[in-house]
Amino acid sequence: MSLDIGGLAPNVELPGDTGQFYKLSDFLGKKIILYFYPKDDTSGCTAEACAFRDQSQDFNALNTVVFGISRDNPQRHDKFKAKYGLTFPLLSDEDGTACAAYGTWVEKSMYGKKYFGIERSTFLIDEQGIIRQIWRKVKVTDHVKDVLKALQQI
Repeated sequence: MSLDIGGLAPNVELPGDTGQFYKLSDFLGKKIILYFYPKDDTSGCTAEACAFRDQSQDFNALNTVVFGISRDNPQRHDKFKAKYGLTFPLLSDEDGTACAAYGTWVEKSMYGKKYFGIERSTFLIDEQGIIRQIWRKVKVTDHVKDVLKALQQI
């Protein structure tokens, strides 16, 4: 599925690291950062999660909630969150519903082998549920700073 800036964000509902369910439409009136990442407790995913954690006060000051999404189960998310002191919910997309809705489940290639996995992607959604920015094939270095800069401009 292809999403466009200016389009309505898919209203997914997923369980979080505590087992609580989160539905995007419940957060209308706030800006939302959805970032999709491949796997808990791997080097790039840990660096990205910690970068979002370290900027949590800036996001809060901008009336913004952050959600990390991967296909790991809620129990694994809970351990990952506790290990690194993450300050935002990690949502579990075990069946790939959100990945399909946001177009982040893609064919990848490593060492000549093809496989499917999550393309590291981030979506900035405004208070009305409209996608304001999309980052695909995210490189972790300075990404959170880029997200904050974009957030300050809407």
